[in-house]
Amino acid sequence: MRKIFISSDHAGFKLKEQIKDYLTNKKIKFEDLGPKDESSVDYPNYAHKVAKRVKLNKTHVGILVCGSGTGMNIAANKHKNIRAAQCFNLKSTKLSRLHNDANIITLGQRLITKKNALKFVSVFLNTKFEGGRHSRRVKKI
Repeated sequence: MRKIFISSDHAGFKLKEQIKDYLTNKKIKFEDLGPKDESSVDYPNYAHKVAKRVKLNKTHVGILVCGSGTGMNIAANKHKNIRAAQCFNLKSTKLSRLHNDANIITLGQRLITKKNALKFVSVFLNTKFEGGRHSRRVKKI
């Protein structure tokens, strides 16, 4: 069964909470790995928490939010078998799943609107990996 893990740093906390509301309204189960408020924290700690949980099972996915999406992306991608994708638009989000089998989406609260972020999360969660020629490439990562 697929599990969704979500986390942020202080700069992404508000958007993380909005994404949690969206998931709850859609009756999509998730686990929030923190933080619990907007107090200053170090983003790598939270990226590592999600990455460690996602890599336990190939059906697990993660959602990470920081100010730009970049820091979380870099930290998460340090983990073996993690393919975190920083998404800025619908096309990049869809292709991250179709072609790269991304298992974590990273978002930047300072760079995208709430409306777009929720669309990206929906596309990320509902798009399946195409496999085929893309499988060969993903195995080389």
